[in-house]
Amino acid sequence: MNKAWWKVLCVLLLLYTCSMGFLVKIPVLDGRLQQSIRNLYFHVPMWFCMQTLFMVSVIYSILRLRKQDWKSDLYAVEFARTGLIFGLMGITTGAIWANYQWGEPWSGDAKQNGAAIALLIYFAYFILRGSFQDSEKKANISAVYNIFAFAMLFPTLWILPRMTESLHPGGQGSEGNPALNGSDLAPSMRMVFWPAVFGWTLLGVWIATLRIRLQKIKLHYATLQ
Repeated sequence: MNKAWWKVLCVLLLLYTCSMGFLVKIPVLDGRLQQSIRNLYFHVPMWFCMQTLFMVSVIYSILRLRKQDWKSDLYAVEFARTGLIFGLMGITTGAIWANYQWGEPWSGDAKQNGAAIALLIYFAYFILRGSFQDSEKKANISAVYNIFAFAMLFPTLWILPRMTESLHPGGQGSEGNPALNGSDLAPSMRMVFWPAVFGWTLLGVWIATLRIRLQKIKLHYATLQ
């Protein structure tokens, strides 16, 4: 039970998010947002979770290059894989929100394009891994690429969108959802938003650890054959 406390916390936080996310009173900020702002509790935490998992992945890639052990490579790839899944969920929930806010799911907004580029870079990471037969070369070269991929998150998600006109919050000339500005986020929404961030992030870590355990079991049985 001592090792399971964070899993229990994850379940409780997500139950709280999925219930209060639809029940908490939403302040009327302008005529466009209406109840669609409740997607804030799902869309934004996906990106928080994705970036956390990618950060853990790149740490293990660095450890792989230093230690040359197979476990670090395994952890790096599974955290990256889970992070990519949450990135896809983030871009999907964002497209649904954009359809209500901007009139179409994909408008070529700078933030949307940057997010798509970031995910494509990580897709290339897995394609690269699949192109090697030698396990040592695969682990080392993909570890170097993973460091590059993580470094590219910052210009694609944070720097370039702020340098151009954007409908999305955080872009220059932004006309997007003002609720993402910390000063504009109502206290009642903060009480759901931050538990949502921690809950979804814990879920991502949980999924990654389950995948790691599964891969270890597969490797164990492969060595017995």
